[in-house]
Amino acid sequence: MRSFSLFLALRYLQPKRTFISIITLISVLGVTLGITVLILVISVMTGFDRELQNKVLGFEPHIVIANDDLLQGWREISKQIEKEPGVVAVAPFVQGPVIVEMQGRVITPVMRGIDPVAELKINDLKKLIKQGTFDLSGDTTVMGSLLAAQLGVNIGDKITVYAPNNIRGIIEELRREEADPKAKAKTLADLKGDVVLPAELTVTGIFESGRYEYDSNILLVPLYVGQELYGLGDAVHGLSVRTTDPYLAVNVKNQLSAKLHDGVYAQTWIDRNSDRFDAVRLERNMMFFILFFIVIVAAFSIMNTLITVTVQKRREIGILKALGANVWQIVWVFLAQGMIVGFFGNIIGLGLGMTLIRFRNEFKDWLAGVLHIEIFPASIYEFSKIPAVVEPRDVAIICIGAFVICSFAALIPAYFAAKLDPVKALRYE
Repeated sequence: MRSFSLFLALRYLQPKRTFISIITLISVLGVTLGITVLILVISVMTGFDRELQNKVLGFEPHIVIANDDLLQGWREISKQIEKEPGVVAVAPFVQGPVIVEMQGRVITPVMRGIDPVAELKINDLKKLIKQGTFDLSGDTTVMGSLLAAQLGVNIGDKITVYAPNNIRGIIEELRREEADPKAKAKTLADLKGDVVLPAELTVTGIFESGRYEYDSNILLVPLYVGQELYGLGDAVHGLSVRTTDPYLAVNVKNQLSAKLHDGVYAQTWIDRNSDRFDAVRLERNMMFFILFFIVIVAAFSIMNTLITVTVQKRREIGILKALGANVWQIVWVFLAQGMIVGFFGNIIGLGLGMTLIRFRNEFKDWLAGVLHIEIFPASIYEFSKIPAVVEPRDVAIICIGAFVICSFAALIPAYFAAKLDPVKALRYE
């Protein structure tokens, strides 16, 4: 039965200089375009999600322990956390905005004061070093590559870091002098107790994480330098925690939350970056449904083609039924046409989609050179290259879904063709 139906279906699909052949070609191209764009977009969006997670995990801790104020007695808290199952290491940190000056250039990055020995147990920052070494012994600093470029610094240069508290102290002194012009201006010695003196740090290393936010805005300094600039004494802003599995960090967080008190709370890396992850996944799902309409439009084209064929082949269908062809033989003639269009659209679209994914960055560079614009600005997307991850499950859903839609589109005209009365079809023949 199916061999006979397939034979007729292939005969009807043979290229001819007719309007039907053009519509059939457009249908195949429509399915091809839909599958190509779907595979490309979904793979890129999945790559964004995975790459964002990798960049975050390569620089941020799995869990952060903090409170709404300074974390006092952090050494005792660290010992308590280290005893918890699933915890690998704990390290203190101080983090906040500072003012950096270098030969007249002034930038306000985020300073992160760390204990280098303890921090390396949390994240292997040495592997991110692009120039110099990861050396935070003494009055030294390691900064992001884009931040170093903005300041124009190289290894061995000295930068001056001002604490934000200095601004408050200076403003108060200016207000005091403005309120009482006869008041004696304070000298540097007089202000020493009110204003934190700036730190002069030597640049020992420049890192590159691949994420714009980190490379352009992070300044790593020794823990004690951060404490001095913020006037914290022995207190810190929080503790970084590394777990055995970052994707199970929420379980460790729940354990810690049950034992932490006095306003101290725990946040996983997913909690701190949930807005970015949720945005990427929402865009990915929305793009999937929106772009799938390309396949649906192609399916309507297939349906339109087969409806036209059933009208043109009305006499032939009547003859076949008069000769004894049953309903399913007629159905399979038209259903096979839709399945063949869907099959070839799948194969061509899959091959074209995988090719575009393979050469996505080369195509981006070529297009940027032709149009003389930046196609993928790192300052917006936070990545220097277009990431992509091909998930076999996603590809299977796209290809199978497109094939089913094309087959279903062919089923409707096939059913009406099979229900045709041969007497009425041959009445005027």
